Amino acid sequence: MTSSDPPADPSAEPRSATIATIAREVGVSVATVSKVLNGRADVAPETRTKVEASLDRHHYRRRRRRQPTEADRLYLVFHEFDSAWSMEIIRGVEAAASASGIEVVLAQLGGRHRPSDTWLDRMLGRHPLGVLFVACGLTQIQKERMRRQNVPFVAVDTDTATAESVPTVGSNNWNGGLVATRHLLELGHRRIAVISGPQDLLCSRARIAGFRSAHDEAGLTVDPELVRHGDFYLDGGYAEGKALLQLPQPPTAVFAGSDIQAMGVLRAARELGLRIPADLSVVGYDNLPVAAWIEPALTTVHQPLHDMAVTATRMLLDLSAGTDLTTSRIDLGTELVVRDSTARPA
Repeated sequence: MTSSDPPADPSAEPRSATIATIAREVGVSVATVSKVLNGRADVAPETRTKVEASLDRHHYRRRRRRQPTEADRLYLVFHEFDSAWSMEIIRGVEAAASASGIEVVLAQLGGRHRPSDTWLDRMLGRHPLGVLFVACGLTQIQKERMRRQNVPFVAVDTDTATAESVPTVGSNNWNGGLVATRHLLELGHRRIAVISGPQDLLCSRARIAGFRSAHDEAGLTVDPELVRHGDFYLDGGYAEGKALLQLPQPPTAVFAGSDIQAMGVLRAARELGLRIPADLSVVGYDNLPVAAWIEPALTTVHQPLHDMAVTATRMLLDLSAGTDLTTSRIDLGTELVVRDSTARPA
């Protein structure tokens, strides 16, 4: 015995056409129909007219776009927002995430370098694709919770030494401190101060280590009075810079641990009647866009913030897709950018 389909009911509503139906009827690819539906310009006018006519004949209705879920989103978490520095990271993450159709949720921890358990509970309850931590991180117990719930995470410019099990993207902070200080020594400065970031941050300590290594190379001893820890912000650079410049034997050059902190040093110098670079040379760190526009243009260490963010995002997307990483630690290179804020000492 064989079966046959029941006769079609002429009164039944016709089945909705698909993109494939339209493509076959017009004699084009499915991709071309999709381009027309999305308003793309790279379709010949004659072809567009034919496709649109077919869509009208079939009363084609585009399916309602699925609303994004938390699984389509990654969290980008800062310990706190600093507009200039953070924006470079945000741009890089957004560029890499949007290319994969992933949305980015911004969060900040109010200056803390570890999230509270309450914050972590709320975030994990939303089951995101993954989390990028910028200059902040997790306790060991929090890391284990993330792994148990299969939420991958990657650290950017991490604040402490991480185990190999924590994927991390940073830059060579030691080399940054080294090349900045070498530059000042080569100009002839011998009394050089450094204002790094908070002492509990690994990147701060690494930049000072590079600063010390450059002095060791030159056979010079670092005056402990010239080694300061700021906060990477304007206020820190201003306060520490003013204190240094009012010493009985002030420095002739200052290496600041960030461009923003260097701007604080510049303000302190101007208030004390010092000319840059005739009376004081200043080197920053990060190479933010604003560094090239201030007066004088700032000599600085280029830290590839955008590339760091892109690399970290791609690592996170690989982890979320179940791909094994070839390495858990990537440090991108740093290099000196010489502009107008440094010169030979008077």
